[in-house]
Amino acid sequence: MPDYLDDLRLAHVLADAADAATMDRFKALDLKVETKPDMTPVSEADKAAEELIRGQLQRARPRDAILGEEYGLEGTGPRRWVIDPIDGTKNYVRGVPVWATLIALMEAGEGGYHPVVGVVSAPALGRRWWAAKGHGAFSGRSLSSATRLRVSKVAKLSDASFAYSSLTGWEERGKLHGFLDLTREVWRTRAYGDFWPYMMVAEGSVDLCAEPELSLWDMAATAIVVTEAGGTFTGLDGRPGPHSGNGAASNGLLHDELLGYLG
Repeated sequence: MPDYLDDLRLAHVLADAADAATMDRFKALDLKVETKPDMTPVSEADKAAEELIRGQLQRARPRDAILGEEYGLEGTGPRRWVIDPIDGTKNYVRGVPVWATLIALMEAGEGGYHPVVGVVSAPALGRRWWAAKGHGAFSGRSLSSATRLRVSKVAKLSDASFAYSSLTGWEERGKLHGFLDLTREVWRTRAYGDFWPYMMVAEGSVDLCAEPELSLWDMAATAIVVTEAGGTFTGLDGRPGPHSGNGAASNGLLHDELLGYLG
């Protein structure tokens, strides 16, 4: 099995460059923000960070394809880098520090492409998480200063902490009643939003989380961090991986119950 460590090191270099670019414009009074056709915001920092990552990838991995939120798919082949330059743009443009650059490498295999490397870098929080297939998941400021991640061992919903992003998406998809029933069963709920709940599942500080509508670039990096930490990541339909247009993550012990309420 490939070890993917060279790809992981490259992903960290890409994240370092993106962190510098996004932090340079974070809270800038003259930050330019536009509205995309789907009515979500995109800032000049989103575009600049993706362009920077694409440029470095084209030099370092010219044979690999690249899929990014802002500029789509470029290239073909069995290896595909998937990029969300700023996950949490609404937070970014309002000065809220909960946002991250998500970088994943996916490889073609049975049933489609599967994440093999993931880096989630949140520079305004001073946090970074990463994983490579078969090597586990870690958190720290660098590869040499890292802590191994493991999901929790909480086995009862009544003891579990459940994280989510918002209520509106569940209501729009007719799943609000199941969502509310789940919130009544668990010990604690918090709406941290975006990438952060998945990283807390991997750390063991949150036990389960879910979102009703996501894109591949929202999930590719977070999915492998969760699974390499010993957790489970599926769509609400139970399909493993980041392919269902929505996401559900847990410590594994509570996953069937999570899907029972939200699937």
